[in-house]
Amino acid sequence: MSNLNYLGKLLDGVEVEWKPLGDVTLSTKNIKWRETEIAYRYIDLSSVNRETKAITETKEITSDTAPSRAQKLVEKDDIIFATTRPTQQRYCLIDANHSGDVASTGYCVLRPKKSEVLPKWILHWISSIDFKEYVEENQSGAAYPAISDGKVKAFSIPIPCPEDPKKSLAIQAEIVRILDAFTELTAELTAELTAELTARKKQYNHYRDQLLSFEGGEVEHLPMGDERVGKFTRGGGLQKKDFVEEGIGCIHYGQIYTHYGTFAHTTKTFVTEEFAKKARKAKRGNLVIATTSETDEDVCKAVAWLGDEDIAVSSDACFYSHKLNPKYVSYFFQTEQFQKQKRPYLTGTKVRRVNADSLAKILIPVPSPDEQARIVAILDKFDTLTNSISEGMPREIELRQKQYEYYRDLLLNFPKPMDEAA
Repeated sequence: MSNLNYLGKLLDGVEVEWKPLGDVTLSTKNIKWRETEIAYRYIDLSSVNRETKAITETKEITSDTAPSRAQKLVEKDDIIFATTRPTQQRYCLIDANHSGDVASTGYCVLRPKKSEVLPKWILHWISSIDFKEYVEENQSGAAYPAISDGKVKAFSIPIPCPEDPKKSLAIQAEIVRILDAFTELTAELTAELTAELTARKKQYNHYRDQLLSFEGGEVEHLPMGDERVGKFTRGGGLQKKDFVEEGIGCIHYGQIYTHYGTFAHTTKTFVTEEFAKKARKAKRGNLVIATTSETDEDVCKAVAWLGDEDIAVSSDACFYSHKLNPKYVSYFFQTEQFQKQKRPYLTGTKVRRVNADSLAKILIPVPSPDEQARIVAILDKFDTLTNSISEGMPREIELRQKQYEYYRDLLLNFPKPMDEAA
């Protein structure tokens, strides 16, 4: 690749010094709230789009409505990184339009020393695999993982030619130029595929809801907790610290959001046989349901367990044993019909929950087994196209992103002190 060859010549013989982010960024101060009613736009943890790395929406706050007194005013070219659930990689570069906004305390604000480092130099390092791995190693907390501002600022990035700031910034600018070109190309390709995928998903959702509507009374609708249908059971005390390399399969509620689709034959994680003996376990055909989330939409995301062995289920989840087609039930949980019935039972403010007793009251249409199988066969084809990571357009989107990440990490593959010593 010519760009990489050129980059090698650019760096040939240049000294590289690794510095913590805290050494190449300026300190920031909390906003000083005045008694007068001055309104600020507020960047909360949902304001930054995880895919586009841009601020999509903000709300207004004043001294009376501010969640706390510790928010920071951000400036153009600041980088904000969400330290709550940091592996989600929610970050962005502040542009002129959002200069003067107030950032949530859930963000670490990095204000570059522009005489030493380019804002986008920091931005690209925040997106690197090195930083992702660093965050995974240094975050703490099980239910709500977080990383401190101090830990973020302790992450070291390379500064080429530190004794000559002008040359250093020129080298950074050239690498940033190449990475920006990759980013733009990847974004264009991904946007085209995503638009097509969005259209297909909308079509699929409409068709799925129609198939499962059964309007007109030709199919009986029964409470999901009716003895003729099934029952809900709360999960047990499974935590991430209980995971082992191999053993009895388990599903943690958080994995339902990030790893599983409509159904699964294998689990991502395992527990010991000893732990499994006292755990609450789902059987083949049961639905495993996440009962806690930060958003109403995600509460009750579910996966049908189709593996041969019983699996342990965590708390903040429940499993549904029933007499229906497992995939049929899982598809029903995705319908607007189910979502509409679920909403009145949600509780909590910051964290939204629903309990098993409430779920048991939701009505589900119960057609014949043959009709359930027919519906599942149709929806499986749509599901493969829209949701499968190994088939269809999602796979194409993933490949484009991985291609970008591969070249980005090559461009950021600077020799580290330990490498040089070796």
